[in-house]
Amino acid sequence: MLHQKGVENVVITLGKEGAFVYSDSVSRVVPTIPVTAVDTTAAGDVFNGALAVALSESRSLEDALAFANRAAALSVTRMGAQASAPYRKELREIHS
Repeated sequence: MLHQKGVENVVITLGKEGAFVYSDSVSRVVPTIPVTAVDTTAAGDVFNGALAVALSESRSLEDALAFANRAAALSVTRMGAQASAPYRKELREIHS
C-alpha cells in the first residue's frame, strides 16, 4: 500500500528477522545476524542511522540494509541507548 501511494522503497524492520524491503525491483527479507539481545532500546535508531550513513555513501539499498542490520544487531547486545551504538570499526569485524 505504501508503494502504491508513491513510496519508492519501502523498508520495514522485523527485529531479529532482519528487514523487509519492497520496491519495483526487489521484494525480500534482508536477514540480520543472530545475537543474544540484552536491551533493544536503541535498535531502531541505530538501524535508521546506519541505513542513512550507508545510503549517503552511495551503497546499494540491499547493501545498506545489511549494514544497518549488522549495526542494530550489535546494538542490542549492549545496555542503554547511546552506549549501545556501535563504532564503524566494530561493524567491519562482524560478518553477515
